[in-house]
Parts: sequence; C-alpha cells; structure tokens
Amino acid sequence: MFKAPLGGLIPFLGLLFCGTLCAAMIVPFMAFFIVQGLGHEPRVISLYSLLAICLTVAVNRAFARRIDAGQRVFPLVGIAALSYGAATASLMVAPNLWVVLSLGVLGFGVSSSAVSTMFSLGGSLAERSDVGRPRFNAYMRATSSTAWMVGPAVAFLVADRVSHVAVFATGFGTSLIWLGLWWCILPRDIVAPSPPRAPDAAANTAATRALWMAGAFVFCLSSAHSLTFSALPLFYVQEVGLPGYAPGTAFSVKTFVEVFAIFATPLLIARIGMRAALLGTTVLAVVTIQLLSMVHSYPQMLAGAALEGLYYGFYASLGISYVQSFAPDRPAQATAIYWNTVMISGVLAGPAVGFIAQAYDFRTVVQVASGVALGAAVVLVLGRRASEAAQTAE
Repeated sequence: MFKAPLGGLIPFLGLLFCGTLCAAMIVPFMAFFIVQGLGHEPRVISLYSLLAICLTVAVNRAFARRIDAGQRVFPLVGIAALSYGAATASLMVAPNLWVVLSLGVLGFGVSSSAVSTMFSLGGSLAERSDVGRPRFNAYMRATSSTAWMVGPAVAFLVADRVSHVAVFATGFGTSLIWLGLWWCILPRDIVAPSPPRAPDAAANTAATRALWMAGAFVFCLSSAHSLTFSALPLFYVQEVGLPGYAPGTAFSVKTFVEVFAIFATPLLIARIGMRAALLGTTVLAVVTIQLLSMVHSYPQMLAGAALEGLYYGFYASLGISYVQSFAPDRPAQATAIYWNTVMISGVLAGPAVGFIAQAYDFRTVVQVASGVALGAAVVLVLGRRASEAAQTAE
C-alpha cells in the first residue's frame, strides 16, 4: 500500500511535473517545427494532430479500463515515458516529416496518456492518504499548469538560441529524468482499482447519461477556451495593433493568476458547492471572453488576461472533479473522458478559428467563443436533471 500524508505525495507531484514538462516542451513546438523547421504547409499540422490525438484517445480508454480493473499502474507510466524518449531520440537523429508522422505520432501519442493515468492514480492515492480528491486534483492541476509555464518557454528558447533539433535533444534528456523518477518513486505494485459497480442496470444507465452530460459541459467550456486561446494572439497583434510581445505577456499573466485560482478551488467548493461554483465559473467565462473581444489597449489586455486566468483556473480544477463525481465506480474512465474531451476540443478549435477568421475576423472568433461558453452553462443546467435522475435511480 502507498500511504502517506500530503507531504508524502510531493514525490508523486514531482513525477507529474516532470512528465507534464516533457509534454509541454513538445506539444506546442511540433506545429512550429513542421512549418518552420521542415518547411511544410500548415495543413500537415492537422494531419499530425489528428493522428496523435486519435491514438491518445484510444490509449487513454484502454489504460483507464486496466486501471479500473485493478491492474498495475507502474508499467503504464513507464510505457508513456519510454514512448516519449523513443520519439524524441528518433527526431533528434532523423528530423524529417516521415519520422514525425510515424515514430513521432506513435511516441508522442502514447506518451500523452501519462496525464490521464497520473490523474487517475493521484485521486486514488489522495483518498488512501485521507486527502480529498477535489483538493488533490487542485494540487495536480497547479503542478501541471506550472509545468506548462516552463515547458513552451524552454522549447522555443532552445530552438531560437541553438536549433530545432536541439529541442528534441533537450526533450530526450528530460525523458531520462522522467524515467528515473518513475523508476524510483512509483511502487511496482501500485494499483487504483475502482469500487464495486452498482448492480442495478437502471442506476448504471442513469449514471452513464449524467457522466456524458458532464463530458458535454467540459467539451463546451474547453472549446470556448481553445477558440479564445488560439485567436487572441493574432487578434491582439493584427487587429488591436499591440506589440508582438503582448500575447506572451498576456499568457504569463493568465497562467500566474490561474495557479492561484486552482489552489483556491477547494475552498470555493466547501463554501458554495460544486455545481454552484461551476455555474458561477461558467458565467464568469462568458463575461470574460466578451470583455477580451473588446480589448483596445495594453492595460485592458492585462486585465482581461487576469480574468481569463481566474475563470480557467477555477474550471481546470472544478471540471475534472465534476466529471469524476458521476463515476465513483469508474474513476479512471471518468478521468480519461475528461482528458480526451479536452484534447478533442483543442483539435477542433484550430480549423474553427481558421474558418471563422477567414470569413470575418479574429474578434468574431472570440465573440463566438463567448457564445460557446454560454452553451456550457445551458448544458450544466440540463445536466442537473440527469444528475437528479441518477441519484433517484440509485
């Protein structure tokens, strides 16, 4: 058994940080590398992303079933880390499109499963250590956000100061640290089995319906964020006329506020409850995204970025706990549904941004994102009925 107070879970958070850092260095860099490094058309990015995301979704589902069935988690994390190391090593030796679309897709696609696996395991470890799952979800989300503050900056700095291939060399070196932490920190026999499932078929059907409604909510709000995230840099520079460094500054402010919002989420849940906190967060998202579409100056951009970090920090921590609450007997599968939904919404946002911006402008993309966030509020209200039906069936 792996029992420890919260302080004893810090090594686990270190392992999560390193694995997320590896992903954060590569995921945003691949699009840049395909276009700037290899000189291919932007449409190749869509092909790479589609293949990698489809593989990640399939692996997440397969791994989640294994975790809920009580099988060992240790090899699953190792497979992800080894896959990442193999992909970075391959691109370090042979940086070309065919390697990107074969070993790159395979390695990075499988390695992306580590996030869902670690969050599934972390929730189980927290409960064994008498730490609330929502509280530890907040710690894990804050750890992930911190890694995402560091990873992209490191990758693009190395690419600018050294070379594109050096990014993969750096990723390979980091993967060795990830493997070392995995080998030293994670017990070989660690498992996170799900509780026994209710035998009542009607209860299971109602719970499944409520779970998918929760997934639909996550899809809507994640899509709103992805649309905004993709459109804002070009909106600020091309349409508002802000300097080229402005989007980077906005991202730093957003992420800084986001981390504090994540840590405040358990207190928010304790004060007003999960659903009320989610509804308030969704309304804040609708208002914030509308305000972002009205930015006309640098100070307004910074204020908007702070509000964006506030709502997204709350959502990042609340969203995963909300989805998990509908499947206490399938926590790993619920976690996989959450992460798969987040990834799919991110992939679909890219073509949507291009289509809307081509027909109108980037300000319109942000305004559409506010409407999508409003749709999330509607789904949340409708999901309450599904939740009540699930509780009645039980």
